[in-house]
Amino acid sequence: MIFNYKDYHINYLVDGDLNSDKEVIIILNGIMMSTASWEMFVDVLSKDNVLVRFDMIDQGESSKVDFQYTQELQVEVLDALINHLELKKPNLVGISYGSSVALQYSIKFPSKINRMVIANGVAKTSPWLKAIGDGWNEVAKSRNALAYYNITIPYIYSPQFYTKNIKWMEERKEILLPLFGDDQFLDRITRLTISAETHDTLNDLHMIKAETLIISSGEDFLTPEYEQIIIHKNIQSSELVKVPNCGHASMYEVPAQFTSLVLNHINK
Repeated sequence: MIFNYKDYHINYLVDGDLNSDKEVIIILNGIMMSTASWEMFVDVLSKDNVLVRFDMIDQGESSKVDFQYTQELQVEVLDALINHLELKKPNLVGISYGSSVALQYSIKFPSKINRMVIANGVAKTSPWLKAIGDGWNEVAKSRNALAYYNITIPYIYSPQFYTKNIKWMEERKEILLPLFGDDQFLDRITRLTISAETHDTLNDLHMIKAETLIISSGEDFLTPEYEQIIIHKNIQSSELVKVPNCGHASMYEVPAQFTSLVLNHINK
């Protein structure tokens, strides 16, 4: 489904009945994700809840743009979606890039959400994380699909998972390489990466009212554990759960545990 926000077409999917009394879960994608990335989770997440997925600007089937923006634009899109669907206090589940948008939204509109899950997120984009993004963007300029894959994907997973699931990783590689060689995709992912550079909620986290579950991975080489500890210390109603031996892409490495944590928190 598509709804229009200003001049942008925003792709979204709803699994479940919005007129029911079930809790609504809005998924906020990681930077390279789209609505399709969550397909394997739909059945379990929508069994006793209503699941809303959407593509942010420059993701999936939503509009691509020709200018640079910040994550504030994604916050506006999220608010427009909530208003479009006439949702009353939905629950936000954000991972990585999506967790930054969720944090910013819950600070700007603290009374508009119920509960929140922040997975593998940061309160502020550090110089270290920005430098990683700069590296991605420099390689993207080369239009070398294999080089872009090698500079991004291996670090998203833990070494053990990558090694033990090498067949799955190679299958993913075959899917991703055509994308990573596509000019439009690389331009979109570069804009998304740059949009996260100014993310900074550090001094405003105390304004968050939603009960928040923070998921941290023991072997996250993009958003390490200390980043989630910072979030936990600054959100009064928060709980921190560490998943050991797991990398940045926690939903793919430990899908059963990830969904269990999300649902147990949302449906308390």
